[in-house]
Amino acid sequence: MKTLLCPLNGIRNIDEFIYGGEYHVEPDRKQADRKAWAEHVFFNTNSAGVVTEWWCHTPSSFWFLADRDTVTDEVISTYPFSIDPVEK
Repeated sequence: MKTLLCPLNGIRNIDEFIYGGEYHVEPDRKQADRKAWAEHVFFNTNSAGVVTEWWCHTPSSFWFLADRDTVTDEVISTYPFSIDPVEK
């Protein structure tokens, strides 16, 4: 059985989670134009290696971030969104 560590609920079966896509720093709300927002929403780098991703524990509706190696599918760490992935 594959498991994932939820920062709120502990280790849970992977079936309890949904993938929410890659994490991207949001453009400045006051200065970003439509092109910047379109690129933020629709374009992903889809790179091989360690990527920060959104995940949700569906029974509790808790969204969090995970650093996952897309080559080996190994989850390196999980943490709540309140911890800025750029500064961690």
